[in-house]
Amino acid sequence: MARRKQYNRYDDEFKATAVALTKIPGIQAKDVAEALAIHPVMLYRWCMETRRGELMTKKKDINVDPKLKAELKRLRKLEKEHKVLQMEHDLLKKAIQYSLEQEKKSTNS
Repeated sequence: MARRKQYNRYDDEFKATAVALTKIPGIQAKDVAEALAIHPVMLYRWCMETRRGELMTKKKDINVDPKLKAELKRLRKLEKEHKVLQMEHDLLKKAIQYSLEQEKKSTNS
C-alpha cells in the first residue's frame, strides 16, 4: 500500500487554538477535531504536548472566536438531540413490529 507523500503541517498557533477549544466547558475534543477536519488522535497529542510544555506559542493569551465557540456548543447539542431521536425511532419501530406480530397471531387463531 502506497503512503501519502504530503502531510499537512500546522503552526503552533493553530495547535494552541485547537487545544484551547478543547478546554471550553461542554465541548468534547472529538467535536473540535471534527470541526477543524483533523484526526482526534492528533488533537489529543497536541493537548499532551501542551501539558508537557513542548508546544509553545508566542502569544500567551489565546482568544477563541465566540462564533466558533457557539457553533461547537450548538453542534454538541444537536448531536445529543439526534441520538435521543434515533433511540426513540428505534423503540417505535420495535413497538410497531411487535404489534404487527401480535395482530398476525390473533388473526391466525
